[in-house]
Amino acid sequence: MPIPLIASDDHLAHDGLVELVAGQPVPCYESPERATVIRDALLATRDYVIEAPTDHGPDPIAAVHSVELIDLVEHAWTDAIASGRDPSRPLLPDTFLLGAFAAGMSLERLPVGRHDRLGAFCFDTATPIVAGTAAAAHAAADIALTALDRVLSGEPMAYALCRPPGHHAGRSLIGGYCFFNNAAIAAEAVLARGAQRVAILDVDFHHGNGTQQIFWERTDVLYVSLHGDPAGIYPYFSGYAVERGGGPGEGMNLNLPLPTGTDGDAYLATLDEALEAIRAFEPDAPLILSLGFDTYHADPICNLALQTDDYARIGSAIASLGLPVVAIQEGGYAIEALGANAVVFLGALAGRSA
Repeated sequence: MPIPLIASDDHLAHDGLVELVAGQPVPCYESPERATVIRDALLATRDYVIEAPTDHGPDPIAAVHSVELIDLVEHAWTDAIASGRDPSRPLLPDTFLLGAFAAGMSLERLPVGRHDRLGAFCFDTATPIVAGTAAAAHAAADIALTALDRVLSGEPMAYALCRPPGHHAGRSLIGGYCFFNNAAIAAEAVLARGAQRVAILDVDFHHGNGTQQIFWERTDVLYVSLHGDPAGIYPYFSGYAVERGGGPGEGMNLNLPLPTGTDGDAYLATLDEALEAIRAFEPDAPLILSLGFDTYHADPICNLALQTDDYARIGSAIASLGLPVVAIQEGGYAIEALGANAVVFLGALAGRSA
């Protein structure tokens, strides 16, 4: 049977993106081409059937994100254009709230225009908003939820080709190219349908600070992440092994930072630790997999040493859990290798050869 590949062209209008690096505007690595090359490579195998996402309405996103954040994502661009901003330039924050807090400011006093509120909800200068951003973000959430639908209806695995990605987005924060946290939205939706214990495994190169923050004090969601050492890797301020969850959620957060140059064998040894934690948790729901291919040795923002063949081994190891899987696309920016890496990983995850 073909594997469901849930995708939408709504992401194509989330384009022309720039971020600030050392104060200079540069094109974002997060581009429409990423999703296109993965889709084309998977379809070429004839093992996948592409499906459009179903509209799940606003409630699943609102179950994870604050009303204020959703309002910002939906209206920042239109407010900016109404104020006379140049429509050819992506919208980025130019002021951040942290310093204002020291002067007694609060989220109760915000500018009227959502575009002027960006610094209260965005934690970096790498998450631009353009005319197509809101529609793309909503579609990405629906893609993840539709993949979940397919797995809950009996498919052993479904692949959600989400763009923009999501795991850096917190309850009231955007950042790291992320607006809505697709994996968190899927996990919360599983719980709403009766599950008691949901595991999220994050194998993106960067720590999913948003996912960690959303479930930090929860006892019903186990978050396990393998990622580059935040001592020198974005997002810098989270992802350390000492972060174990807070309050009743202590012990429900497992960070496994990886040193520079980690190769396939070393990665798999650490992955074994992650998988043992998931087995011990005994989830009663599909595994939510935050899937990044930015662990590839030639990825422009990676310092690990994984090769394409390693992704087959990683996929097989995750499949050994014996859980149905909702695989949700996060990062991966080595365009020339994305298709091959996706084919071998997802093929192995589904128990098929590339």
